[in-house]
Amino acid sequence: MTEKPKIGIALGSGSARGFAHIGVLKALEENNIFVDIVTGSSAGALVGGLYCSGIKPEMIKNLAIQIDKKLWMDFTVSRRGILKGDKIEEILKLITGERNIEDLNKKLGIVATDLQKAEGVIFTEGPLYSAIRSSISIPGVFEPVNYDNKVLVDGGVVDRVPISLTKDLGADIVIAVDVGFSEYGNRIFHLLDIIQQSIDIMAKKILEADKIYADILIEPPLSHIESSQFELVEECVEIGYKTALEHMDEIKGKIKFWEDKNSRIKN
Repeated sequence: MTEKPKIGIALGSGSARGFAHIGVLKALEENNIFVDIVTGSSAGALVGGLYCSGIKPEMIKNLAIQIDKKLWMDFTVSRRGILKGDKIEEILKLITGERNIEDLNKKLGIVATDLQKAEGVIFTEGPLYSAIRSSISIPGVFEPVNYDNKVLVDGGVVDRVPISLTKDLGADIVIAVDVGFSEYGNRIFHLLDIIQQSIDIMAKKILEADKIYADILIEPPLSHIESSQFELVEECVEIGYKTALEHMDEIKGKIKFWEDKNSRIKN
């Protein structure tokens, strides 16, 4: 029997544009490409975490459409953020059933940022909901998460698309999904757009250096979508889906090349 490569996917940050990850995962499944390793930052951690918990892409899309912003927006008078984050944590607990990362069917790595040490924190075990909540804590929007004597915020601050992490977790083939920047032009910015764009700019140089380690790079054309446009779930999913389909021959080619190469080595 031909040995199969371990396929990993790195899902990047991008707030509302992160819904495109759902479409990418859907396209892969429809083409019988099932990933073994998933990593994610921020929105990528949210989609990737739900996917690894056993929720199908179509159901993740439906959840994103049905969960109104009013259900997870808990405004607070605080110097640490405008949203407390308790409501979204409760929603994540409800959806994931308080499962631990190490008990999931797929290997999962979630990135958050430790503000005190100015470095990335990798979750590969522990409560899934807590890891996701930490990774999506956009500075200035959500209050930071106090976890294990650390103060944690959005994973996209240190690692927008965790490509190297995917490799480190054992992937033979790495598919990276970068949902990119918004092109705001002269439009008036929403607070979330300002913060997310600032994070993306800071992380851009790191990502450019990291991209060489990706075997396949998927970049859905989402520059017209603002970080705060959470109502555009279906459009983002469709763009992610179509873009992934455009890369399908490349992905299948990489898999076949790996299989042929390893077959020759063993013979």
